[in-house]
Amino acid sequence: MWDKVGPRNWRRPLLLRPDNFTPTSRTPWGGRRIRERLKADAQLQPGGPVGEAWELSVEPDFPSRLADGPTLDEVLRADPVLLGAEAPSGSTSLLVKLVDAADDLSVQIHPHDDDPQLGADESGKPEAWYIIDAEPGAGLYLGFRAGVTRQDVETAIDAQKDVSALMSFVPVSPGDLFMIGPGTPHAIGKGVLLLEPQRVSPGKRGVTYRYWDWNRKYDDAGRLDPSGQPRPLHRERALAVTRWEGAADAVHIDRLSHHAGPARIDGPATLEVLMSREGPLQSEVFTVRRVAGSGKLQLDAADRLRSLTVLDGRVTLHDGETILAMSRGQTSALPACLGPLQVDLDSAHAVLCSLT
Repeated sequence: MWDKVGPRNWRRPLLLRPDNFTPTSRTPWGGRRIRERLKADAQLQPGGPVGEAWELSVEPDFPSRLADGPTLDEVLRADPVLLGAEAPSGSTSLLVKLVDAADDLSVQIHPHDDDPQLGADESGKPEAWYIIDAEPGAGLYLGFRAGVTRQDVETAIDAQKDVSALMSFVPVSPGDLFMIGPGTPHAIGKGVLLLEPQRVSPGKRGVTYRYWDWNRKYDDAGRLDPSGQPRPLHRERALAVTRWEGAADAVHIDRLSHHAGPARIDGPATLEVLMSREGPLQSEVFTVRRVAGSGKLQLDAADRLRSLTVLDGRVTLHDGETILAMSRGQTSALPACLGPLQVDLDSAHAVLCSLT
């Protein structure tokens, strides 16, 4: 296949398939907003709830596939110029998901990349959350409250008590952005729809340890069932990688968040930095920008692969040779070898993600 089409064929904005969904058994808390709202323009086959759409992924379990070709990982490994500064890694460490929580996710945590207990095929997983929509009163559980000890958490888990009561609950609104570093306990609360960039080493699986899952039980299809089985917990590992010195008080949460407000799709075209090394929310891991409104703007060239996910309206990309029209619910991979891109927005709201 590579001899037939040649690697140059992929040196353009790459539209990804819109249906890279994980099974209900993996995300029993999933809702219907991804399939029925964000992906409505994609004319997908009817189906059940969707908890996660892995929009841009080279992870072995759920790799993204180009709309007109092979997997994204195959393309990137065949032509390293697409990766820019990431080329030595062989593929991209960027993973971007849509997450729809119709119910509370488990209380969980991710280890650092250098955790000695990680297997050869496992990776740490820093992530960020960009809030797309939230039902009234919905929010996030971020860190254990000041004064909560490891013994307090162990006791609550073992007694099947409410572990979330030991955590800080943060109400959210569209346009909020949060940085979730390794060692930070967290859970996405029910009613939240978000975009989630992550960093996962190429060819490896990002590791999640669960402290507690609300004492729920499920059948084999992922439906709540009092006579079913609980999902596996990872009590000892979760406790071992917890940053106990990082209590989630108001000051700490403020350092982890930025409140950009809803995207202005009815205004002129704008390009707004939300997270970067020098951005409103500072990060050494991710750069997150938002484009919104109607009109024309330019995306400067970058030395890394980027993802662009359209959340509303239409976005058209011009790279000098090709034109890619994207609508709500679609994601494209923007190779590092591209020059400046001309962008036409039509009542649009889209998020551009890359590694820093």
